[in-house]
Amino acid sequence: MESCSHLEQVNLETRAKTKGCEECEKIGDDWVALRLCLSCGHVGCCDSSKNKHGTKHFKATSHPAIKSFEPGENWIWCYVDEIFKE
Repeated sequence: MESCSHLEQVNLETRAKTKGCEECEKIGDDWVALRLCLSCGHVGCCDSSKNKHGTKHFKATSHPAIKSFEPGENWIWCYVDEIFKE
């Protein structure tokens, strides 16, 4: 299995700043699913959402890892190493 040093640098107990996508809430838009940044607690919409705010947050900040913010989902994704961890 591939390893990722970025997962050692993030806080797996990071708390969300909002209940929904921060940017979509500001503009009154909808999302498909939510992602939580494990560096700062930003909540962004997934890449299946038209705005893709989760990925845009990574590109703007270089915060490496997100986890699903959907009930019952416990996976983590590292943008830098492109590693998926359940």
